[in-house]
Amino acid sequence: MAEKVETLYGTEPAEIFNSGLENADEIEAVAVSVLWKNGAVTAGWSNVDIAQLALMILALDEKYRNDHLRG
Repeated sequence: MAEKVETLYGTEPAEIFNSGLENADEIEAVAVSVLWKNGAVTAGWSNVDIAQLALMILALDEKYRNDHLRG
């Protein structure tokens, strides 16, 4: 699975996008989900194939489970 998963909790969206622009040459793929103030949710991903997207989601799930569900 992923070597390193870091949380962006508490980070402002503008900071995330700014960091992405500054480090664009280091980014292989992006997956994003946006919760709008009107309650709508939009989501998408970059040029990553569906298998790599699934691995990204599994890495996030594993991180969450390790941090919050396992004692």
